[in-house]
Amino acid sequence: MPCEKCENVFKSSFPFWEKLSEKDKIDLMNGAGCAEFKKGQNIHDGTVCTGIIFVKTGCLRVYILSEEGKEITLYRIYAGDVCVLSASCVLDSITFDVHVDAEEDSRCCILSPASFRFVAERKPEMKIFLLEKTVSRFSEVMWVMQQILFMSFDRRLAIFLLSESEKNGSAEIKLTHEQIAKYMGSAREVVSRMLKYFSSEGYVELSRGGVTILDFGALRDLSL
Repeated sequence: MPCEKCENVFKSSFPFWEKLSEKDKIDLMNGAGCAEFKKGQNIHDGTVCTGIIFVKTGCLRVYILSEEGKEITLYRIYAGDVCVLSASCVLDSITFDVHVDAEEDSRCCILSPASFRFVAERKPEMKIFLLEKTVSRFSEVMWVMQQILFMSFDRRLAIFLLSESEKNGSAEIKLTHEQIAKYMGSAREVVSRMLKYFSSEGYVELSRGGVTILDFGALRDLSL
């Protein structure tokens, strides 16, 4: 069913919304739906073209998954932002699959690929919007690949811990070693070994189910 609440989301997300005709707006609204996802729930698994996801509240995690089940987090999407790779079928140049999970309880608007294509045929601004969003995300993907390929693991882990702390606004990071390994695309044993080293140096304090940063300056020095 169309979700009237999505109209405000589209107004704030599409810079050209007011320039669309009433028919264009109605066509988009008819292809939009509201959805709520629980923390940890999979939203997009790459097997179907889910659509363009507009995050109203919460946070989504976009990642790739190897045949062996190894995950690498590419980026996160927060309230007010848009996930376009979940509608890769709209862009013929996108030939790889990503997975999208709710990292916390989230409320979203999802625009169907068919509705997007239908309006985009009349309004090229729609395709330009999608391309710009895709390009901006690829810069984040390339940053992740650069870390994996060229950075030492201690530097990568320092960057990850500082980023999580900034995101949560707290020195305490409530993630297990297994979760950190999953987000970083590494092995739990490697993460545990490096965290124990950080702990021995006084950079962090380890607890069951979490890590607390004690020396931000040391981690920042490592991250440079």
